[in-house]
Amino acid sequence: MEIKQELLKFRYYIGGALLVCLAIFSFLFLVPRFLNVLAYFWPLFLSTALFLLLVLFFAKTQAPPNSEASIPKPAEDLLHYVAGHHPDPPFDAHKSD
Repeated sequence: MEIKQELLKFRYYIGGALLVCLAIFSFLFLVPRFLNVLAYFWPLFLSTALFLLLVLFFAKTQAPPNSEASIPKPAEDLLHYVAGHHPDPPFDAHKSD
């Protein structure tokens, strides 16, 4: 009886250990091998890597935009109004009765 009570005290640890063993077993024997996955998806990995290299290349070679140029920003007034920093509404507000 004393052994049974000790086992019941550690039932969660025993269950956790069994789950870990089951996970390791399934990982080793049921999951496809990494080289098989790599052999199947290598064109996708290669094209993604080339695309990211192109993005980095164009990001480095493009000239930074002139920060002092007066570029019109049509939504800036609306953003200020929504944020509460602008006292007047950016658009003509027509009140209808």
